[in-house]
Amino acid sequence: KNGLLLMPTAKVTKNVSAATGGGNVLCSTLISIKTKAWLYSFRLLKEYCENEGFKGWDPYDGLNSKVFQALPFLKKSAICRLVVIQGFKRCPVNLRRLALVPKEYNAKGIGLFLSGYCNLYNAVKANPKLAESLGSPDSLKSRINELAELLISLQSKGYSGACWGYNFDWQARRLFLFPKFTPTVVASNFCATALMEAYEITREKRFLEIALSAAHFVINDLHRTEYKDGFLFSYSPLQGNDTVFNASLLGSRLLSFCYKYTGNEEYCELAEQSIKACCSGQKPNGAWVYGMLPVQSWVDSFHTGYNLDALIAYQELTGDNKYRKYIEKGFEYYIQNFFEANGMPKYYDNRTYPIDIHCPGQLLVTLARLHKIEEYKEIAEKVIDWTIRNMQDRKGYFYYQLKPGISSKISYMRWSNAFIFNAMSHYLLAE
Repeated sequence: KNGLLLMPTAKVTKNVSAATGGGNVLCSTLISIKTKAWLYSFRLLKEYCENEGFKGWDPYDGLNSKVFQALPFLKKSAICRLVVIQGFKRCPVNLRRLALVPKEYNAKGIGLFLSGYCNLYNAVKANPKLAESLGSPDSLKSRINELAELLISLQSKGYSGACWGYNFDWQARRLFLFPKFTPTVVASNFCATALMEAYEITREKRFLEIALSAAHFVINDLHRTEYKDGFLFSYSPLQGNDTVFNASLLGSRLLSFCYKYTGNEEYCELAEQSIKACCSGQKPNGAWVYGMLPVQSWVDSFHTGYNLDALIAYQELTGDNKYRKYIEKGFEYYIQNFFEANGMPKYYDNRTYPIDIHCPGQLLVTLARLHKIEEYKEIAEKVIDWTIRNMQDRKGYFYYQLKPGISSKISYMRWSNAFIFNAMSHYLLAE
């Protein structure tokens, strides 16, 4: 009702064909009508993000409020911090302007944008007709250099290697407080591998050198929790939140990419130890709970996708195929339990809401990385069509979450826009 409705096919043909240089789209084998419709949606998103300078708000940035910062007695209370964060996150009305929360860069968001522009560059090189819609190779390469330099400037300082965190204090329930810029293995994986992608296009060795140093962060600054025949990497260098499966697997993913470039066997060996532990934690039906703490026992869509992405990266980059069955079993559970027949994505395996933008976005990434887009093209098309119709604003940005009652339609740069930008770029590249 309030989102961006896909135009009727005839109108898509007229408008989007003009945007991509004209031509007989009904006969075009280079860019299908369906792809042109998605290009229209993607261009609105791309223009929105570029006009915002890639800065924005985040669901979890409530503690950046200058009003809250001016009340130091509140900052010392875990309950107060949690109430502020959850209040801003859950409120369907954006209170950030009133509370003086500034729009800022988020390192993970910039990493996602950088990776996305690398995908666009490769898509245009493979299909020059896309240049009129996505930009010329030169303009895209210029943007890649710009974002890579920005990402490097956003590193967290004082650690063994390159690493990245978030631009806000983050209270996870009452258990953990992550001060602003505390590096996490999740953010560092997205950022370091994006710099590697940028290196492949620009051949700027500094990008690769900084990215490869992230292996030292994983090895030296994260701690390890023994589990079954291996161990789990911690979420961050801080104590607590040590047994999250997707975080440990993304640590393995990052080490696997570093192994690709260096041939350092230690990276491969440590990555496998984490892989072993996380595969041991997979349920017989193929599912993974989020983590091993009692409060982390849910099974959700996009973290399952993270797990699969990490496993396929390890397999392809190291040549070790021993864990293929876990990928196959995990993917079967993923594709069967998180998407309705009409394309509506689900957050949890046992219930639908909230419908989070990460859920449809991660499907496109996972299908691309597991080389399954052609096989599951029908469900992918239904999911992306549903998402554009229901979760894209007419201004171009995507909504955070839909709920049965009042939904949050606030524009969040990292969580919503950077993530779906990256996801759609994967699909456009695969097309």
